[in-house]
Amino acid sequence: MRISLVSEHASPLAAIGGVDAGGQNVHVAALAAGLATRGHEVTVHTRRDDAALPERVRTADGYDVVHVTAGPPAVLPKDDLLQHMGTFADVLRAAWVLQPPDLVHAHFWMSGLASVQAAAGLGIPVLQTFHALGSVKRRHQGDADTSPEQRIELERGLCADVDHVVATCTDEVVELGLLGLADDRVSIVPCGVDTAEFTPRGPVAERSGRPRLLVLGRLVERKGQEDAVRALPAVPGAELVVVGGPQSHLLDTDPEVQRLRAIADELGVADRLVFTGAVSRADVPGWIRSADVVLAVPWYEPFGITPLEAMACGRPVVATAVGGLADSVADGVTGDLVPPRDPAALGATLAALLADDQRRAAYGAAGVRRARTRYRWSRVVADTDAVYRQVLAVRSPLEVAR
Repeated sequence: MRISLVSEHASPLAAIGGVDAGGQNVHVAALAAGLATRGHEVTVHTRRDDAALPERVRTADGYDVVHVTAGPPAVLPKDDLLQHMGTFADVLRAAWVLQPPDLVHAHFWMSGLASVQAAAGLGIPVLQTFHALGSVKRRHQGDADTSPEQRIELERGLCADVDHVVATCTDEVVELGLLGLADDRVSIVPCGVDTAEFTPRGPVAERSGRPRLLVLGRLVERKGQEDAVRALPAVPGAELVVVGGPQSHLLDTDPEVQRLRAIADELGVADRLVFTGAVSRADVPGWIRSADVVLAVPWYEPFGITPLEAMACGRPVVATAVGGLADSVADGVTGDLVPPRDPAALGATLAALLADDQRRAAYGAAGVRRARTRYRWSRVVADTDAVYRQVLAVRSPLEVAR
């Protein structure tokens, strides 16, 4: 098949750990590479955020990345991109009129809006993966939610307009149902992990000699780094290593780093809080292997790739029982699930797990098995490919001619 993946703010070429660069970038890159490996012709369309970027990049993994000029060629917060989606759609449509893909798979709601507009009347099926839902974000962040006001209603419209939705977890299917999506128009395909890269054996980041707790990801409040810091007093002697955020030379001036350091200082644990800053994707497995326990403690999480990477590396996980984490982390088997925004419960769980070498080893071994059987990218890509074929098979001649 000729497949277009649309990922307006999350380029598969971006460095991971920036403000708007995380799991979606990894997902789109791995999906594109996996589909190319299966013989498909894959193009990823993403917004140009640097004037120096070439129009088209052929990746070593066999797929193309096209940089779409829509708005200023500069890094913009993703919540400011809606005004540029009409232009994004116009560029897509011009390309698809000349060379229509067999199928479009949009990633994130704004990509979906652009894809539906671009594909209108061309007979091209559009599939949607939301990665995050505005209704869930609004529920958890309230007035702190910076999403465009109309996001929820636009996502409700997308549920009606796209041919099919590819959800990443069971919790998301429930939320989509509340937006009016019928059960027969959604399939669950989880995110995946590269089980050749994330392995129990391999390079290990330097250790300090203390028991190490590690949290990995963007430094945004909902990711729960503050809860991890507040849990530290209950885990005497352990250090908390925070991987991600700005480049290391910018850590001292970063507002979120300053805020977390101030909390740690107030709690008397500042000497046990370590920030690495942004790290290369290649170095992530080594950091994970250096941890005694990997934390994934967001307030809410559409899916969450960190637990998969930790399990694939044989590390036990402590995660909040939210969103996709409730699917991926087998409570009492590959790790422990705790309530969100509850540092006391988190601290008690971490202290008990660090004190139990045998349970940590058992969790790690079970995690490797779970990651390799259920979440390896080859299976995730094959399941996605099967959904594509299902959608193409059921389209009527009338729909194709639409």
